[in-house]
Amino acid sequence: MIKKIVLTPGQPGGIGIDCTIALAQQPQQAEIIAMADPQVIEARAKKLGQTLKLSDYNPDATTSISKPGQLKIFPFTAAEPDICGSTSTKNASYILATLERATEGCLNNEFHALVTGPVNKTIINEAGYNFQGHTEYLAKLTHTTTPVMLLVAKQLRVALATTHVPLRDVPKAMNQAKILQTLEVLHQDLQLKFAIANPKILVCGLNPHAGEGGFLGTEELNVIAPAVKILQQKGYKIIGPVPGDTAFIPERLQTIDAVLAMYHDQGLTVIKHLGFGQAVNVTLGLPIIRTSVDHGTALDIAGTGKASASSLQKAVDMALKLVNNLEA
Repeated sequence: MIKKIVLTPGQPGGIGIDCTIALAQQPQQAEIIAMADPQVIEARAKKLGQTLKLSDYNPDATTSISKPGQLKIFPFTAAEPDICGSTSTKNASYILATLERATEGCLNNEFHALVTGPVNKTIINEAGYNFQGHTEYLAKLTHTTTPVMLLVAKQLRVALATTHVPLRDVPKAMNQAKILQTLEVLHQDLQLKFAIANPKILVCGLNPHAGEGGFLGTEELNVIAPAVKILQQKGYKIIGPVPGDTAFIPERLQTIDAVLAMYHDQGLTVIKHLGFGQAVNVTLGLPIIRTSVDHGTALDIAGTGKASASSLQKAVDMALKLVNNLEA
């Protein structure tokens, strides 16, 4: 059966539009439906010198694999459609509306998976919305209590115990229950979505040298290790906490299926060094499949032809793989 992948290109002024247009030029293995303003897509395609035929998405039509040079559109109207390379708070409600409708469509099985393009969090918050990021927003829309951000690059999978939290607030955002729930979600979705029967997970410490037995911090002793021990006693293959500075050495990762980092940059710095532009963001714990690009809006190169659609293509391919794994 041909799968339907819904795509939200993100910020109208950013490279999510460029990447969507580039994606539409390539052969796909699913039907791609972009939730966007047709004027935004058409204006950018013209600016990029790309020929692209748009057609309105018809939910009652027979599903068909997207053909190169064509793109199905679920039309939304942006407040300011022609702002290539810049942002506007007026478009915040448009961005969130596409996310809400796309999520609704995934929840009611209209679409098989959601792929998201990059957005500017600052602009959305300045418009009066509480928006920490896609992960948190999609969790709210789907009533998910423990969403888990997972980045995948090549053979490395890195999940985060905390996501978009200021560094000074990370220790306060961590507790035993949080670590326990995050590891349970990670373990479950590695089995269900990644088809890994008995996943082996490496857990990072928070502090230098994993706290050095309490001399450099006690989060390892009081929070992380107790959560790990509970799951080990249940038969989970979990190692840690280990020092963050040695967690990612190749020898240690040879038999590891995923690493749990304690905060955003502890994990994402490694992932983006390994494969920036090739990595995929996957939100675990949701009742839907959601993947995303590993980059931001890059306003400075929007409309210049310099943007690469490699991460977006990887995100589409990953979404399709996860859907097929769930159905296997």
